[in-house]
Amino acid sequence: MLELKDKLVLIPGASRPIGRAVARKFARNGAHLLLPVFDWPESIEEMRNEFIEQGWGFTTISADLRHKSEVLRIRKAIEDTGDRLDFLINNIERGGMPVVHGSYDLPHNIDQWDREVNTTMKAKWLLFHHCFPLMQAGEVEGSAVVNISSVAAETGRSGAVGMLYSDGYSAANRSIRSMTEEWAREAAPRIRVNELMLGLVQNRHGEGTRGWTALGQEKQEEILNEVLLRRTAFVEEVADAVYFLAVQATYMTGSVVKMDGGLSLGARRVPPMPKSIL
Repeated sequence: MLELKDKLVLIPGASRPIGRAVARKFARNGAHLLLPVFDWPESIEEMRNEFIEQGWGFTTISADLRHKSEVLRIRKAIEDTGDRLDFLINNIERGGMPVVHGSYDLPHNIDQWDREVNTTMKAKWLLFHHCFPLMQAGEVEGSAVVNISSVAAETGRSGAVGMLYSDGYSAANRSIRSMTEEWAREAAPRIRVNELMLGLVQNRHGEGTRGWTALGQEKQEEILNEVLLRRTAFVEEVADAVYFLAVQATYMTGSVVKMDGGLSLGARRVPPMPKSIL
């Protein structure tokens, strides 16, 4: 029997690699997917074709989640079907890599700070604030929210990864822990809220991005030398972790789970035990 049959899960960003992997994981377990889409038209079309071919139940809604009116359209669409929202996977962000975008002072970056903060932080708040009542409906327990954030919250634009994490993106991610903990208190006891803090992932600050390519091999190796596991994550690993937090971690709420391969620990190694001088 499919674990999530008749469950509704809201996943923004499903046209992109991490969101797509998460959507696949939930769909294979029987959930119906509600997928807000906005930009990346070629990726959206590719996603639709894949999900139709697989026979998965999904609905796409075009919406700019940085705006209250757009989020309210999503809420109304759920209300009109009479469904209860079971899972919110808050996978929405936008971060300009310094190695690609350069300084905020450059003319092409005039709106970049607002874009990073409004997409990475504000959109998450809007989705939770306006969709949470739909998760409270009925008497069924087991609903959950998973906020996806970045270890940029801890590193900022410093160290080996300073070329990948911008100031606005880092600051926005720093705020997500506060929201996670506040929402966990607000949603308890029937609804759990947890956070998955990601490090370098393929197609998200890792291989497959313009920024990673622009770094060049020497800088790439320098960064990977600070990752204890010496590699970036696969999107399927991220999807497994999201699914665990949303569905299986039934006694976890308000937790921030770091999935960075040891990046935030790697700069400080354990030295050999010195010889005694006694």
